[in-house]
Amino acid sequence: MDKNLQIRLWAILLFSIAGVFIVDQNIKTLFVEGFRYYTECIDFILVYNKGVAFSMFASLGEYLKYIQLVLVLGVFGYIIYLKKLCYAFPTGIIIGGALSNIYDRFIHGGVVDMVYWHCGFDFAVFNFADVVIDIGVLWLLILNLKTHLCKN
Repeated sequence: MDKNLQIRLWAILLFSIAGVFIVDQNIKTLFVEGFRYYTECIDFILVYNKGVAFSMFASLGEYLKYIQLVLVLGVFGYIIYLKKLCYAFPTGIIIGGALSNIYDRFIHGGVVDMVYWHCGFDFAVFNFADVVIDIGVLWLLILNLKTHLCKN
């Protein structure tokens, strides 16, 4: 891999991680400090999620944050190993969101969630990082299914 491509990969990866982390933590700070807003379909509330999606694995308690940290480090290492520039941004936003949620577990004892959809059906309470992680995963799936999109 040439040096210029390697620098671009690292820059995209690190800036996307930092960007998502900073934005997500700032949004969460608003809610931790008391912001709430209620509408007919969506409430913006504060919930500390002790598990992962839909509170699964909450029974793992303190171990969950360490398991997640190891998984995120594994993803980071794998992307560095692949050295594919097209994976840098979607992986960066996934890692940024994941690290923000893991940070919450260390600081607040659970992930700070705030968006509660209840129009027509009740959905799990989620946050910005969760949405960004979903977008990154979808992006990577598309890149892998359409192999011509990712040449380097």
